[in-house]
Amino acid sequence: MYLKRLPGLTIIELRGSTIKKESEAIKALLRDDEVLIVLMENGSSLTSIAFTKYLEKLGSKRLVFIIGGADGISSEIKSLAHFQLSLSPMTFPHEMARLLLVEQLYRAVNITQGGAYHRD
Repeated sequence: MYLKRLPGLTIIELRGSTIKKESEAIKALLRDDEVLIVLMENGSSLTSIAFTKYLEKLGSKRLVFIIGGADGISSEIKSLAHFQLSLSPMTFPHEMARLLLVEQLYRAVNITQGGAYHRD
């Protein structure tokens, strides 16, 4: 449902056997003009409104969100990130984290457009 409501959103799932292989695959896909945001439990915790304001500041830049696998995200990818975001201090399976992230992206678009989806 959220994917239909967010035209232009692309999800690429990489499954490597090791953090190093996943890290290499991620680096191979990254472009210089992208803003890299990694999701991790000890990243910055934002409200939906604060997340929306952060995204608004980025303007029309291409965003890349990385959700780590079972072994997490390599320190190399973390060091390349422009921002480290936490959806929660709890740990979730990456499929659930992806759903939570996509919902928050939809919510941010709706807040920006003045829609009724988000209620304070």
